[in-house]
Order: sequence, then structure tokens, then C-alpha cells
Amino acid sequence: MPRYKLTIEYDGGGFVGWQRQTSGPSVQAALEAAFPKFCGHPVELVAAGRTDAGVHALGQVAHVDLERAWDPLKIRDALNWHLQPARVACVSAEVAPPDFHARFSALKRGYLYRLCDRRARPVLDSGRVWHVPHRLAADAMHAAAQVLVGHHDFTSFRASECQAKSPEKTLDRLDVRRAGDEIEIRAEARSFLHHQVRNMAGTLKLVGEGKWSPRDVADALAARDRSAAGPTAPPEGLYLVSVGY
Repeated sequence: MPRYKLTIEYDGGGFVGWQRQTSGPSVQAALEAAFPKFCGHPVELVAAGRTDAGVHALGQVAHVDLERAWDPLKIRDALNWHLQPARVACVSAEVAPPDFHARFSALKRGYLYRLCDRRARPVLDSGRVWHVPHRLAADAMHAAAQVLVGHHDFTSFRASECQAKSPEKTLDRLDVRRAGDEIEIRAEARSFLHHQVRNMAGTLKLVGEGKWSPRDVADALAARDRSAAGPTAPPEGLYLVSVGY
């Protein structure tokens, strides 16, 4: 059975997350329902990461096995036709080696977290940014973020329901910069703990408000206690941007 690699974009606002669930529509279910309409048989997609409800993706990656060979361009176009009107699109499809695995072959994942820190609520970006109605200090947030870069025990930034075997991760990048009325937080690592990026974003917001210092962030990290770090940022500001192989 030939294997294909798909790059997928979606608005997570109308979904319970990537993973197929009985509690509501998922991105995985939308894609798996579209495939049989052109390939004629059921499929199962495996993704690079299981995004939560409300989380978006610009570059989610999944693999799928089909019963016969298809032109990758036809897979992309047929999928996009049958996915309508769901807010999911296949950006590209390509033939993958038989041993390619969307999750386990990944060497790096990149996330973007967006905060809008103007007084007026965002209208066009409603549901796509975390609205904070007061100015944040992006430079201070970036300085504090560097405390978290490297190999650490990230228990303080891990969701209680996280199923990872170890809380230790290596964070390769955590940059914060201003872009007009937005604060962009970009994080890169081979893998992340459940809610790790959102918990880091919530903590850095405290720094941006002048409530915390880099020392406070370092103390929270060292505490290895979820209650020691900041709040979990809402899902609508988070985007899975890229997966590297």
C-alpha cells in the first residue's frame, strides 16, 4: 500500500481537536470522511501532533496508506473538494517512503502563539488570537523566555492529564517579538508536553504585564510544580506552524 504525506491547514475553532472523538467533530474525522469519497475505501490518518480543541494549524502533517497509487496533486484537489464546507484544507500531498511516520519520524515541531494587546477587541481575528486589552512589554517577555530554552524538567508547564512518560524536554527556541498590535511567541522543539506552549505563553504574559520577572520564571521552572507557573493561555491563540523531518 503506497504511503502519502499530507500537509494540512485548519481553523480549530469548530473542532474538538485533531483526534477523532465521540464528543464532537474532529479534524481527523473530517479528513477520514473525505477520503472514501474519491479513493473508495476507508482510511486512517496519523498526525504529527494531536492539537487540542480550538487550536489551529498552518502546517500539520499526517500520513495515510492507500490501496493503490494516486497522483499526489489529485489527492490534494479531491480532498479539498470533498472537505467543503469544513474549515480544513490539504495544502500539499506527496509520496512518502514506506517507513515514514508523521509522528515518530518528526525531528522538530514549531508553534506560534499570538496575543493581541490593543484596547479594542479584535474583530477579524476573533477566535484566532488571545486578546489582552493592555500593552505588554515584548522585550521583557523575550528576556524571560530565554530562561526556558534548553533541556529542563518542564513539570511546571505540563498539563495534569499529560501522558508523556517524562517531563523532560529540550526547548530549542522560544522567541517573543512585537508585530504591530500583536505579540508573537514562537517555540521550537522535537516534541512538547501537553499544554506546554500554552502554559509558557500564560506565564510570559505575567512578565509582559510587569507582574513577574525572569527570576520568577526561573523559580517556577525549578519548582517542578504546575501551580508554581502562570495560567494556561486560551487555545485560540495557538498554531502548529511546522513539522520538520
